[in-house]
Amino acid sequence: MLGAMPLTPLLIGLYIFAGLSLLFALANGFGARRRWRQRRRFGACHSTLWSVMFLLLAVLGAFSASALLGYRRLTTETVIATLDARALAAQRYAVRIEFPDGSRRSVDINGDQWQLDARVVKWKPRAVVLGAPPLYRVDRISGRYRDAAQESERARSAIALAGDNPFDLLDVKRRFPQWVPWLDADFGSAAYLPLVDGGRYLVTLAPAGGLVARPADETTEKKVREAGW
Repeated sequence: MLGAMPLTPLLIGLYIFAGLSLLFALANGFGARRRWRQRRRFGACHSTLWSVMFLLLAVLGAFSASALLGYRRLTTETVIATLDARALAAQRYAVRIEFPDGSRRSVDINGDQWQLDARVVKWKPRAVVLGAPPLYRVDRISGRYRDAAQESERARSAIALAGDNPFDLLDVKRRFPQWVPWLDADFGSAAYLPLVDGGRYLVTLAPAGGLVARPADETTEKKVREAGW
């Protein structure tokens, strides 16, 4: 079975948790202010401590949700993108990429082949026991030349697909590894196929983390074979 599993329920849950924690923090903050005015110093300090604790929980929830933006769950072999290619000129193609959530991206790339890169995140056993699934993020698409010598001579193209997220999970892990001790490994995977005019391709990602590229129809499969693949 092929299918993408969005993180929407998890993200919504984390944002709801952050919002409720913020409400509790504000409620305890107002309570602390009221008790301070009533000269109930101990009660005011107690409410302040609870307010700080809930505020920290709110920040943690919002930060965790923001760090997971752009990622998807990896369960069975998962379709991560469908590509359509159209020739513009010799060794130049327009490629439209469609993602499982219905979003699309159109790019122009140079070369004889396209290459799609993704990042995969896996968790340590204790996190897996708590239900943390493997995640993936499509990173970029680039053009490749069949002749290796042309790689250094011809125009190259690489387009980022992940978007900008200042709180990206992998950036947090790289800068502050002690903050994400339950993350076991993150690694890259890539797949590529020849570019053919009118070609349609399917890219999947297995739970083990490997990208697989296939022609999406018989016409593309025939053209790819004729291209010497």
